[in-house]
Amino acid sequence: MQQSALDHRTDPAPAPRSSAQGSRTVHGLLDLRAAAQPDRTAISTDTGTRLTFADWRDRSVRAARALVARGVRPGDRVGLVFGLRDWPEFAVQYCAVTRAGAVAVPISDGRPAEAVGGLLEHCGASAVVAGAGASVPLGPWWIAAPAELAAEAAESGAAAVQLPEVAAADPAQVLYTSGTTGRPMGVLASHGNVVHGTRPLARHRPLAHSEEFLHAFAVGTNAGQTMLVNALDAHPAALVATRFTPGRFARLIEQRSVGSVFVVPAMAAELLGAGVQERHDLSSVRLFGSTAAALPPSVATALTAAFPNAVVVNYYTSTEAAPAQTAMVFDPSRPTALGLAARGAVMVAGPDGRPLPAGETGDVLLRSPGAQRAYYRDAEAGAAVFRSGWVRMGDVGYLDPDGYLHLVDRASDVIKSGAYKVSTLQVESVALEHPGVADVAVVGLPHPVLGTSVAAAVVPAAGTAFDPAALRSFLAERLAAHEIPSTIRTLDVLPRNEAGKPLKRAIRELLAT
Repeated sequence: MQQSALDHRTDPAPAPRSSAQGSRTVHGLLDLRAAAQPDRTAISTDTGTRLTFADWRDRSVRAARALVARGVRPGDRVGLVFGLRDWPEFAVQYCAVTRAGAVAVPISDGRPAEAVGGLLEHCGASAVVAGAGASVPLGPWWIAAPAELAAEAAESGAAAVQLPEVAAADPAQVLYTSGTTGRPMGVLASHGNVVHGTRPLARHRPLAHSEEFLHAFAVGTNAGQTMLVNALDAHPAALVATRFTPGRFARLIEQRSVGSVFVVPAMAAELLGAGVQERHDLSSVRLFGSTAAALPPSVATALTAAFPNAVVVNYYTSTEAAPAQTAMVFDPSRPTALGLAARGAVMVAGPDGRPLPAGETGDVLLRSPGAQRAYYRDAEAGAAVFRSGWVRMGDVGYLDPDGYLHLVDRASDVIKSGAYKVSTLQVESVALEHPGVADVAVVGLPHPVLGTSVAAAVVPAAGTAFDPAALRSFLAERLAAHEIPSTIRTLDVLPRNEAGKPLKRAIRELLAT
């Protein structure tokens, strides 16, 4: 039956590998899914673009041959610069690159051209495939549009190009971190790491409660790469919102009866702030997943009311630690918990790297259940993060007596004010409980006596007359005196990166002026 489903194709693609072989590479997962469900939609966008598994496989095979014909060889790094509107084409080119034995380097076209060039230079890219409208600077790499590769693949003799064998241990991608606390770091992952935990031939696939899962994650983010693997492995098709606004996102949920939704906390707060639950039917959602940062308890509580039929899940991982993660269905009795280890293991360690007892605060580390990732071309920085199978997350936290992880703050964000240490996450979480606060970021500013003082950038809730004094009074009833911001500045919007994380360096500069 599988062979007949593929007989209609004109491109003489390689025969699908066995399940044991195919499940070990990213494009191998695609081969297996295309053989089993060729006409099923894999990815679609809110603009009407649709990609079936058969199309995804066939087009990736042809593009891979065009890449090899152009001289791409195993191990070469190939930049993939695409935007949200081009998600299906990005997926095609990603699998084309890995089929060619090369290493995919996904980069959002939302990054400035100079930043794109810096990443391409760092990874030593030999080639770039770019979507419509992407700005890629000239360099020692050649640049092609997907249509060019498709045309070259259609030329006589292209079908005879041989594609290399690719193994689980071979590198699949270099993914760059957001760079919120420093320069972006390239994180190298093998095929075995990227596909770890997938079950391509399972009778019951993940997210089986829905026919579509919705997201608006940029290419080049760890959350975006997770959505790519979901598209290959999960039951529902990926639905990409090509531009995130609360109303647009909620309309898609209502119109398409979306069953699974994935956001970052900032998106969740925007949905609630816009009151979309009052104007749209959100009852189809069974899973509301948040990732990239800790979900503030007040936001999580409000989500359970706005999405009455959904479980609200907070996922915690990093570009370096994936696929290790913790997961937590929001529990009002543990409002700050990020959950137990869902994949791999979690540990809170002291300065000597040894585990700390429950309740004691220290460095948070995750351990991957599969092959570990590594920093690309930066062994020195990697030595401080990757430790004997464990990955240092850069967060400070503790485990409660039941083993649930709780974050205190980013290690780099903890404010040392006089004799006290202040958790910015704690202050932000309490501030968000105030009805006049739609969004907030807390940072430390230089102080002549204390060393550092607490400052807050606040986005007022729509329709409210924000009063900093009223916010201070509100906080004074819930926080210690040293935690109350001495500086409060209102902004129309918080500067954030494409992963949805607040750019605290930029916020600190705004508040310092």
